Amino acid sequence: MIVASSAIARRLVIGGKAPALAATVRTAATKAAASSSASSSFWGQNNGARAVPFAAAAALAATGAAATYAASCERSIKDPMTVYAVQAEAAAEQRNQQSSMSSSSAAPSSESTEPQPTVTATSPAMAAAATTHDMTAEEERLEKAARKSKKHAGGLKLFSGNGNMSLALEIAKILGINLGRATVGQFADGEVNVMIHENVRGKDVYVIQPTCPPVNNNLMELLLMVSTLNRASARRITVVIPYYGYARQDRKMQARVPISAADVARLLESMGIDRVIAVDLHCGQIQGFFGPRVPVDNLDGGIVGIDHFGGKDLHNPVIVSPDAGGVYRAKKFKEGLAHKFDWNDVGLAMIIKQRARAGTVDQMDLVGDVKDCDCIIVDDMIDTAGTLCKAADVLVAKGARRVFAFASHGLLSGPGNDRIANSKLEECVILNTIPSSPQRTANEKLTELSVAPLLAQTIFNIHAKKSISALFK
Repeated sequence: MIVASSAIARRLVIGGKAPALAATVRTAATKAAASSSASSSFWGQNNGARAVPFAAAAALAATGAAATYAASCERSIKDPMTVYAVQAEAAAEQRNQQSSMSSSSAAPSSESTEPQPTVTATSPAMAAAATTHDMTAEEERLEKAARKSKKHAGGLKLFSGNGNMSLALEIAKILGINLGRATVGQFADGEVNVMIHENVRGKDVYVIQPTCPPVNNNLMELLLMVSTLNRASARRITVVIPYYGYARQDRKMQARVPISAADVARLLESMGIDRVIAVDLHCGQIQGFFGPRVPVDNLDGGIVGIDHFGGKDLHNPVIVSPDAGGVYRAKKFKEGLAHKFDWNDVGLAMIIKQRARAGTVDQMDLVGDVKDCDCIIVDDMIDTAGTLCKAADVLVAKGARRVFAFASHGLLSGPGNDRIANSKLEECVILNTIPSSPQRTANEKLTELSVAPLLAQTIFNIHAKKSISALFK
């Protein structure tokens, strides 16, 4: 066992990945050898068998040092403490204060003369800062190398395809870790080429890849990345899909058509995913297309828009749903504004549309009163923007003062960007679940908000086994 511990130290030194761990294991192995020789001389030649427990215990101590260091690597990621986590903690603290006040008012007051013990807590960062001053130059060098290795070799790995690299980099920056090194490209004949350049054995891996246009390429990249990670013995694979492609084909509207949303779910599940994180699925029943072994977290991107519109000076605000299926989404947006900013006079309206065919609206009827009101049209996605611009025309014709729009996914296919630029909308707000373009940046009516803090906080909470629903309360 002593030889094995020394071999572990040599491999770590040769690899150059964790010098501090190598030094720790090497020291423990030396102590094991010393303990073995001392015990042999103490018990004598005939009682050499009794020396084995001492050597074994010392060798186990060396192995334990390696395990302790590996465990510290697993805990290297820190809570990013985004605005959503701060709000969740504030709400929890407020509930605790209310419950303590109610319990104290109900219980009889009694004064205690006994002195109360003082409890102080020291964070790992404070403890590390306190011990840094007592280190030598060599120890500081080893500690710096250890911190670097922990940043690269923690229990959480983050990878991304070509779907939305900027969003993945922003999430990695918020989490304080490096984006995993991988090759995701194409061969000369157009086949997808995937290669992972890091060790993922036993790691919790998160793959960030929206299936936005080009849908089929991004979907194939995601499937092959999941397959590659599974074959590399990753412990758990969570796919983060900010935009879920094929989501609108969620049921059979006519004969001889596929239910593509369910088929994509089965493809992902057959590749061996363990969890799905999505943002504003087109319809909630897509969560049921995955089996019970694969939980789905459908994040509400509306809370990002609530913070944006809460800072505006809106007159008689009315939340408008562009169709009957989006009334629940508009109602949640309305309740979020009322709860967070005490807007108790927020109205709710709905537009009933009749489609002639896919992408073309034949007629629109308004249900509700929007006269002399600032309207916010809330939807999950904007494709060609034909429905959105026509809804804005209907609201202005009914007497609306200003018309805003919010959608989690701004596809803006075809003439979508130009239609918004020439529409009667005051402002159109979208999230960066889909990569931006120079044309979008040049559109003065288009505002893009980042969903990276919400996704980063969700990834951390899942990895740390914390609640996700607390972020939306």
